Amino acid sequence: MRCHLRKNAVLAVLLLAGGLYFISHSSVLVAGPARSSEHTPNELSWQAERLVTKESWVDQGDYLPLNVSYQLLAGAPSFQQRYLSIGISSINRKKGSYLIPTLQSLFHQSSTEERSSMVVVVLLADFDDSWRVTTVREVKTAFASELEQGQLVVIHVPQDWYPPLTGLKRNYNDSPQRVSFRSKQNMDYSFLIHYSASLAQYYLQLEDDVSSAKNFLTTIRRHVKGQEAKKITWAMLEFSSLGYIGKLYKSVHLPLLVRFLFLFYQEMPCDWLMSHFRELLTQKERILLKPSLFQHVGTFSSFEGTYNKLKDKDFEEEFYNNPAAEVYSDMSAYKNHVPKHAWEAGEEFFWGRALEKDNYLTVVLAVPAVVTEIFVETGSEGKDLLESAQVELGHDVVTIKNGEKNCTDLQSVGTVVNGRFEMHEVNIKYNSASSCLRIQVTAAQKDWVIIKKIRIATKLSTPQQQAGV
Repeated sequence: MRCHLRKNAVLAVLLLAGGLYFISHSSVLVAGPARSSEHTPNELSWQAERLVTKESWVDQGDYLPLNVSYQLLAGAPSFQQRYLSIGISSINRKKGSYLIPTLQSLFHQSSTEERSSMVVVVLLADFDDSWRVTTVREVKTAFASELEQGQLVVIHVPQDWYPPLTGLKRNYNDSPQRVSFRSKQNMDYSFLIHYSASLAQYYLQLEDDVSSAKNFLTTIRRHVKGQEAKKITWAMLEFSSLGYIGKLYKSVHLPLLVRFLFLFYQEMPCDWLMSHFRELLTQKERILLKPSLFQHVGTFSSFEGTYNKLKDKDFEEEFYNNPAAEVYSDMSAYKNHVPKHAWEAGEEFFWGRALEKDNYLTVVLAVPAVVTEIFVETGSEGKDLLESAQVELGHDVVTIKNGEKNCTDLQSVGTVVNGRFEMHEVNIKYNSASSCLRIQVTAAQKDWVIIKKIRIATKLSTPQQQAGV
């Protein structure tokens, strides 16, 4: 308890000292309308005040002042607080832009109900007027409906609200260019989070070059409820292992995070800072939830256009593709790692004890379907792999012992190799509708087995296909 109090006291002192420092430098923190005298193109409209009421909890909170004027470029957030605000900062990249595809992925992978529960805030953080005008025009063309419904807002902060971005400390022996880049990025995020703080219950940080898993908001909501049910204290949940992608915060913590990024903006990159912030809020260990909900798709970095091949190996785009089904197995499960976990969405898995030849795991579909793709992944970090098995499809559901269901006319579609099975265009060879997918063990093994995931893709079947013609 004493350690926790000491850490909170340290954070408070640091923020107080930093706040006093920045207050004394009024070129950064003076309240009021934007002071920039630069020419503003007609396509851009100015908004000096944040679109939140003075009665909001952010303004009522006992925090040091951090006032900044925002330029509203497109859209307007609803005064009704939503479940999730999503923050994206974007600049003019030297080699292509990913912003429009990123926004398309966010909205297209969400249901109508999910879109109504979120607001995406895009900070155009480049000081190039012409780039901003062009980008705003593209956004207005592609997302007119989302802008009108308050699901998308585009903003900008003029350069004279930023602290010094040159002549900064060269920590880690970084080049002056990289120090300036990452320091500005910290400020971008600070301003972005400050604007988003009162718009929703939770805040999700993304980058402008990602793709999203289907129904990601529903998955986030389920994981948040899961943490609450376990009575786990958390400051940040991670839905991607990469950089500052997929990091979820409670909005109640955002005013502190804003000031933390502002205060230490020149010290280190944003993803390092957020780890320190998490620890200061007494969450010692990362809470990384799998499968990942967001994938990095950018080929070239926003810093000097350098090649960037980072990918999240745990990302699943079609997270909820599996149709409704019942799962049966004669393999003995360890604790609550039951067979259905291999089929259902989430990070749970099936963990079976030592296997015998002819053990099986059978998935019986609620509605027969033509299977187009099959993916089976077993093991964890090279251990507990399924060593010898074949994957089968079957028709004609029958009831066997203890009400368990199975299929007749099972046909092998391939074998598990090195613990994995993957097959595309299954329907070219097996064109009739299937009712069962079965993993049949073909040799005993002493090691236990983890079946992490079974994923299939299907298409609508014709009456002839359902009849097996």
